[in-house]
Amino acid sequence: MSFTAAKWRGHFPLLAAHRDLHYLDNAATGQLCEAALDAVTSHELLHRANVLRGTYRLAEQADAAYENARRQVAAYLNAASADEVVFTAGTTASINLVAHAFGEGLNAGDEVVLSLAEHHSNFVPWQMLRERRGVLLRILPLTADGRIDLSRLAETLTPRCRLVAVTHASNVTGAVTDLAAIVAVARAVGARVLVDGAQAVQHGPVDVAALGADFYAFSGHKAYGPTGVGVLWGRGEALAALPPFLGGGGMIGRVTVEETTYAPPPRRFEAGTPPIAQAVGLGAALDWLRVQPWADMHAHTARLAQRLIDGIAVLPGLTFLGPRDLKQRLPIVSFNLEGIHPHDACQVLDGHGVAVRGGHHCAQPLMDFFGVQGAVRASLAPYNDEADIDALLAGLKDAMRKLG
Repeated sequence: MSFTAAKWRGHFPLLAAHRDLHYLDNAATGQLCEAALDAVTSHELLHRANVLRGTYRLAEQADAAYENARRQVAAYLNAASADEVVFTAGTTASINLVAHAFGEGLNAGDEVVLSLAEHHSNFVPWQMLRERRGVLLRILPLTADGRIDLSRLAETLTPRCRLVAVTHASNVTGAVTDLAAIVAVARAVGARVLVDGAQAVQHGPVDVAALGADFYAFSGHKAYGPTGVGVLWGRGEALAALPPFLGGGGMIGRVTVEETTYAPPPRRFEAGTPPIAQAVGLGAALDWLRVQPWADMHAHTARLAQRLIDGIAVLPGLTFLGPRDLKQRLPIVSFNLEGIHPHDACQVLDGHGVAVRGGHHCAQPLMDFFGVQGAVRASLAPYNDEADIDALLAGLKDAMRKLG
């Protein structure tokens, strides 16, 4: 399958409708691919019904579509079984599920290890767990360029460590975490590992079996799928050991006045009516992504990232956040311009048709580490091209003239 950015962009209806848009906010939300849009539209028009226990034809079709989406997600993740795939509302919901369900088995003095590079969604739930259960949070420090400092692993992961929760890749610096090193030390002390994969899944299929983690969380809207749906993958035995998080219909075995028994995973964690159409759309998006020419696409986005890094490096008063090289990093580039608030820079850029994000990016501990309040962030996808980068650079120069 041959790849060009223009050809790939043709699979995204919004970009086809807004040809003058330079969309560089993919770390926040990827655009919806036509495969997902078609799947959602077809499902809602032809197969809309609730899932579980319906005995009429339409409900059985909805059941089949929903479970097929689970198999499609499992294939994208190379999961051992579709039953390891739990549909949630997104990464945040997935992490909160683990924080509550796994956290119920923790006691005061048990330790959870995070890093300074985490999104708030992988920070706040564990702080809330600390308040509920008295667990201790230990923090992996960072190197000067914002990578997790692996030299501190052994001293941070003590025998009291029960879980390590880390990002697969930073949503600010793009730095990819060396998960193999973290998993190895976690296993040595008997701890489980949760990976926040929100920034990784859109860059190609993820092999959870090879990663060695116990839990993996991501959101559909970052992977060119619908909003309102996400996934918690859990190793079979890890999921089976967890109590339910939410109670209600669909997650039970038998309910009596005296007690309730619970369904096995994944149903145990899918109380109430799930995001059926959204799951169908996500499954279609991942099925389409799974067969894309990722080597060519990675080379393309790396060239664009280098063009951007080289272009902003010559701007006066620029503060760069994260690694400047492209080794083990995603095409996410964050920076500040001296004396210019990120929000103001983003507004000027919008006048050039450039969509980027400015602020703390839900990573305030990381911003504190870098000594800044926020940053401008450009995040690239395979549908971006040289014109997008050049428009951003021209807009930044204009912002410096107007605001500097």
